[in-house]
Amino acid sequence: QVQLVESGGGLVQAGGSLRLSCAASGSIFSFNSMGWHRQAPGRQRDMVAIIRNGGSTNYADSVKGRFTISRDNAKNTVYLQMSDLKPEDTGVYYCRVMTAGIVYWGQGTQVTVSS
Repeated sequence: QVQLVESGGGLVQAGGSLRLSCAASGSIFSFNSMGWHRQAPGRQRDMVAIIRNGGSTNYADSVKGRFTISRDNAKNTVYLQMSDLKPEDTGVYYCRVMTAGIVYWGQGTQVTVSS
């Protein structure tokens, strides 16, 4: 079993920045991938950014150039640095990790960007 603890969400004005963190603990061997998804009110949960075991990354088109995903393997932690935030970035951000073929989700952290 893997536990994920997210932190770093909050309220920010448009143009501002936030950094999300997701720390994993439990039965960890190696992560296939770690990443972030978000869900806006009334919408489905969509991928924002993902980083794979080899270090390759993918971003949603809407966040390219503004968000950066990184990971600290020693701390089993994944980060999402969000800059130039826009009101449409508002939503609940969920940490997602895959290990040993199993997907785990965090409880979510709210990000609200005011115009």
